[in-house]
Amino acid sequence: MDQSVGISMVRLAADFGRWDHLLALIRRAFAYMDGVIDPPSSAHLLTADGLAEKAKREAGFLAIENDRIVGCVFALERAQDFYAGKLAVGPERQGQGIGTRLMRAVEDLARERGKDAIELQTRIELTANHAAFARLGFRETERTAHEGYDRPTSITMRKVLS
Repeated sequence: MDQSVGISMVRLAADFGRWDHLLALIRRAFAYMDGVIDPPSSAHLLTADGLAEKAKREAGFLAIENDRIVGCVFALERAQDFYAGKLAVGPERQGQGIGTRLMRAVEDLARERGKDAIELQTRIELTANHAAFARLGFRETERTAHEGYDRPTSITMRKVLS
C-alpha cells in the first residue's frame, strides 16, 4: 500500500546543503545490513563531503516530508542506461511506497535522456531486496564478486524501459 502521499519527490539541487542529514539517513537505512552482508556496506565509507562530490557526477532524488529527508537515490548516467545506487528510505518509513517512487523518478529521468534501461546491484544475502526489485520489473543479469572474494557477493539487476 502506498502511504507516501504528502511526500514530495525532488531533484537534488545544486545548492543543497544538508549533506550531514542525507548521510545520516543513508546510514540509518543501511544499518540493518551490518553483520548480514560480507563485505560490509560501502555506506560505511561515505562522508558528507563524499556525497556532495557524488552529487556533482550523478543525479540525486530526495523524498521530503515536512522538510525532513525520508528517502534518496542516486543515478549515474552511462552510455546506454542509468545506474541507480544508494537507494535509501528511513527505517520508520520503509514499506510505504517511497522507494518505488524514488525509482520511478530515476526511470523518468532515464526516459527523458533517451536511455533504455536502469541497472543496479544488490547484495547476495539481501533476498528481500531481490524480491522488491523484481516487483519493480528488475531481472537478474549477473552475479559478481567484490575484490578479494572467491564467491559472488552482488547481484546485478536490470530493468528494460519500454
